[in-house]
Amino acid sequence: MRTRAAVLCAAAAVVAGSVTALPASAAARAPVQVSPVTWKKCGTTDYPTLQCGSVKVPLDHRNPRGKQITLALSRVPHTASASQGPLLVNPGGPGGSGLALAGFVASALPKKVAAQYDIIGFDPRGVGKSSPAIDCAPGYFKPVRPDSVPATPALEQANLKRVQSFTAACGKKYANLLPYLDTVSAAQDMDSVRQALGARRISYFGYSYGTYLGAVYAKLHPDRVRRLVLDSIVDPTGVWYEDNLSQDYAFNDRQRALMAWIAKYNSTYKLGTDPAKVEAEWYAMRAALAKKPAGGKVGASELEDTFIPGGYYNGYWPYLADAFSAYVNGKKTAALVEAYENFAAVDASGDNGYSVYTAVQCRDSSWPRDWAQWRKDNRAAYEKAPFMVWNNAWYNAACAYWPTKTLKPLNIANGKLPPALLFQATDDAATPYQGGVTVHRLLAGSGLVVEQGGGNHGITLSGNTCLDSYLAAYLTDGTVPHGVGTADAVCRKTPDPKPLTTKAASTSSRGSTLHDLLGFRG
Repeated sequence: MRTRAAVLCAAAAVVAGSVTALPASAAARAPVQVSPVTWKKCGTTDYPTLQCGSVKVPLDHRNPRGKQITLALSRVPHTASASQGPLLVNPGGPGGSGLALAGFVASALPKKVAAQYDIIGFDPRGVGKSSPAIDCAPGYFKPVRPDSVPATPALEQANLKRVQSFTAACGKKYANLLPYLDTVSAAQDMDSVRQALGARRISYFGYSYGTYLGAVYAKLHPDRVRRLVLDSIVDPTGVWYEDNLSQDYAFNDRQRALMAWIAKYNSTYKLGTDPAKVEAEWYAMRAALAKKPAGGKVGASELEDTFIPGGYYNGYWPYLADAFSAYVNGKKTAALVEAYENFAAVDASGDNGYSVYTAVQCRDSSWPRDWAQWRKDNRAAYEKAPFMVWNNAWYNAACAYWPTKTLKPLNIANGKLPPALLFQATDDAATPYQGGVTVHRLLAGSGLVVEQGGGNHGITLSGNTCLDSYLAAYLTDGTVPHGVGTADAVCRKTPDPKPLTTKAASTSSRGSTLHDLLGFRG
């Protein structure tokens, strides 16, 4: 899942069938020469050594000499005398831009480790600076949207009308492109990038959805993988309908963790010492905003959008708590509107990311085509985990009407890879813990490093020195921990934040930078 904060069909749609994903041997049937990348300087203040380039890839990898599209690439070149080759990085999504992530990873890794790699970022097909990039319905998330909870038939129909309008726009604008926006195609693009870089093998480091993309690439081309790092791991057995339902329960738990944190600091926020009562205040705020949106922008659905990022990264908790407290205790809306604009408002980049997210997830696997099934499943989940169930349902509901056939997900089980390194937090909401356990079992020889009690999504290079030491060792010489039990190594969680002070606000800058790059619903 993914939106970005400030970066965050009609009934006649063709009913999806099921077709088999591109087999691993398909790319080898008709080899085509890929032109080398021409790199140009595109450094920024934060990442001055960053370079940019592009590569042309087939729209349809089964027809490699057919229509070509362009992928945008970035690179921080190696500086060590001996290179370990390319390290491709991906922030997730689907729909996330990886261009700046290359600079971040190069700066966040120990210098001796980063110096050994050409760290390669890329915008997957359809995304960002790649061409063509898609935007099905500009301004789709413009506030104020209908209340996400379909408490009345009119609200349900209003939300369905939005979804069907978005789907129809995608089908009309991108009919020739949608059948080729999927994870398998994106993974085959990565192999074209490998060829353009002149590398026999690549290493890969993916967060969130990027873990699934990496696992699919490894399934298709196990002999072309040198090292594989997966952080905050998608459960490949549930893509994507079941995985989204699983998220709903996990996000409800993280929202309650935030409520408990606010109760712990009652002296600051004055919302009570009982987490259940703090939670009740939050739902009362939601009900009030459904009637009178804050600043004409933050209604009930936008409030959910604003607090969902807190389930991804607890560094946002102090800002969310301040806004919550100001609204409840002083009827002040400015902080709430500011939090919405910082964490949830969707600009053109976010519209693009959501369009790609939807196109890929709807194409990747089968979804229920009967809205009654969605209603039944989400009502059942809402009874137990109300925080984001319906918000999440509407975010994905276009897949009930999507105008392309669907693929059958690959079984990513793999015994042909070098040992992979996996990272997972036990209380991650976006990719619940079971995903890490499942992929650990499916990737023979892999090592699983667990952040015990951690609830953030994207946990390496975010300030936890224990986690980062395993990452550095692996990228240096391939060292993978092997222990007894589910986890091969366990690290203590990164401490929860403190309420905002000048000192506290400056302690998690690297984590904040990373999570801005990863975005939300990713």
